[in-house]
Amino acid sequence: MSRTRIPAVFMRGGTCKGVFFHARDLPTGRAEQEAIFLEMIGSPDPYNRQLDGMGGGISSVSKAVIIEKSKRPDADIDYTFAQLGVDNAIVEWGSTCGNLSTCVGPFALEEGLIEATDGEATVRVFITNTGKTYESRFPVKDGIALERGDFIIPGVPGGGAKVSLCFNFPGGGVTGNLLPTGHECDNVLVDGLGNIATSMVDATNAVSFVAAKDLGLDGTESPDELEADKDLMARVDAIRRATGVKIGLANRPEDVTVGNPKIAIVGRPKNFTAIDGTRYTAEDQDISIRIVNLGRINRAVTLTGAMCLGVATLIDGSIPNQLVRGGATIRIANPSGVLPVEAAVKRNDAGVWEADMAGVFSTQRRLMEGHILVTEASKASS
Repeated sequence: MSRTRIPAVFMRGGTCKGVFFHARDLPTGRAEQEAIFLEMIGSPDPYNRQLDGMGGGISSVSKAVIIEKSKRPDADIDYTFAQLGVDNAIVEWGSTCGNLSTCVGPFALEEGLIEATDGEATVRVFITNTGKTYESRFPVKDGIALERGDFIIPGVPGGGAKVSLCFNFPGGGVTGNLLPTGHECDNVLVDGLGNIATSMVDATNAVSFVAAKDLGLDGTESPDELEADKDLMARVDAIRRATGVKIGLANRPEDVTVGNPKIAIVGRPKNFTAIDGTRYTAEDQDISIRIVNLGRINRAVTLTGAMCLGVATLIDGSIPNQLVRGGATIRIANPSGVLPVEAAVKRNDAGVWEADMAGVFSTQRRLMEGHILVTEASKASS
């Protein structure tokens, strides 16, 4: 059996890792791309280890990215994101990854898709998955994005060079509306559970926010503790699927994809211990989150989930707004620590909520470059 070599770069962005490709090096068909990505990452793996690929057994390191120069007047780079399943052969194209958004500008610079002088580079990125744009700002020296620095983000050991991400008008990328139901808070009828209060917000990604207290939680539980409660995880997924129907992503709960909407458990600030053992007090934070991605509790917080929460806290009457301790910068407690985000929202002349921006800071690092090896079976139609 022959093998094919495809140029690729392995990068860490925030608390995620993914494999980056030039669009020119991949077949154009989605089915062919999916076959390549799944073999590369080692999915599906019923053992949840992805030993036969580059994945690490969790969704945050099971990702692929396609990059190319943009033909749009408002963007320099087009960014396409693919979320890969772990124990299944699912490839989800309907959302984006904020963490790997951190890598797009540095990748484009080092791969010769853009140019930048020493100082701070600004790259305008178009997200093909959601039709939205963001600006990435990062330090450059000798034509390469700096990686070492003293900026620390929860879930990543050590410091790095700060990358600033500003998502422009992030509302409605998945559903077309910042508030997909038109309401700040809804009661959603869930089979077997009755009416559940949830706030459905679509900003950078579509997220359904549920108060921790309504699930019998306080919002400080660890991912392992939550995942060990199979009944709780089933209830959370039932709520997620019901909200997916509510916002028009499917006609039946069973038809709602694993990728969208996301669901997040949010709570008031409370003392908690992070995964690395660091103790945080209620005064260190403004709101807490535990977000589900592909059926697993994220070990930190997805950057799109954090930005969506930042927007939601500013929408009067939403569940996050009722729980947050206000401030210009929202400090989000998550299993790995506390992450600051910024957001700006307003009501337009018709009284409808709009999001002007959502911003966050992160770090990135280029880990490996070379080629992935795939079988002809995976690349058959390329």
